[in-house]
Amino acid sequence: MKNDLKVQRAIFNITQEDLANKVSVSRQTIHAIESNKYIPSTTLAIKIAKVFGRGVEEIFILEESD
Repeated sequence: MKNDLKVQRAIFNITQEDLANKVSVSRQTIHAIESNKYIPSTTLAIKIAKVFGRGVEEIFILEESD
């Protein structure tokens, strides 16, 4: 699963730490998601999408291989 989380953070000028605090996870979790080393739970993906006012499918892109 790809994501454009890093791009969204840049647009909104939000650090990994800021986003982590807003969705109640560690900064390392946000880093792992951005690095495609961790796929967030549905609940976490929804929380992240809400921070940016976007739909989950606009931030997290399901690939054919998933």
